[in-house]
This record gives sequence, structure tokens and C-alpha cells, in this order.
Amino acid sequence: MPVPAYATSGSSGMDLRADVEGEVALRPGEIRLISTGIYVSMPEGYEAEIRPRSGLALKHGVSLVNTPGTIDSDYRGLLSLIMINHGKDEFLIRRGDRVAQMVIKEVIKADIEMVGELDETVRSVGGFGHTGK
Repeated sequence: MPVPAYATSGSSGMDLRADVEGEVALRPGEIRLISTGIYVSMPEGYEAEIRPRSGLALKHGVSLVNTPGTIDSDYRGLLSLIMINHGKDEFLIRRGDRVAQMVIKEVIKADIEMVGELDETVRSVGGFGHTGK
């Protein structure tokens, strides 16, 4: 299996490939755990975000269930993808297929402070489409 790599000089994410025997059929509506065959080690203060590939989503309805997936800096296990087929047709995953992407991000830890009231803003509690289309 190739090492994860950026497809172009402007790519934010490195391609992750399927480490499967032969091919795996992902039926419509099915969720499967697909191995990438790799293990990662990142320094503290960083994470890897695992994201779907837009081409697979558009052309086949194939995505990741938990997106973005988070790989913490202290995780040392096998990277596997929780893939789903939202499409109408069976999707074949073959060994070496590019099936997801990994973006390395810096993590900023928040200091939590309990307060009795929140400050006012123009938006305030408005949400879920309150600004219109």
C-alpha cells in the first residue's frame, strides 16, 4: 500500500486507500468498516481529520458515517473508515482505491468557564435558518 500522499501541490488532504483483500461490495444502505492498513503517530497538539472524498459522494453516494472522523494525537491503532453507501447501486471497494482523505490540523484546547449569563449579540438565540435563504 502506498503511503498517504497529497494528490496535488494544493491539496489539503492526503488520500487514504482501502486495504482490503481483492474487493469488498458495499450495498445500498450498508455500513462497513474498511481498513486503510496504516497506523499514525502525531505530536501532541495535532489531530488527523478523516473526511469523505467528494467525487465518491457525488458519483456514487459513498461517504463516511462519522465525518469528519477525529484521530487523536495519542491514538496508535489501525486507521479504519466507517463507510456508508447512500447510493442506489452496489459500490465495489478494491484494494488500493482512494476512499477518504486525511487532513492534519492543529488543536486548540479551550479553557471552560462557568457563568450565570451569556453576553448579548445581534443573533442571540436565533438559529436553524433564522436569517432566511
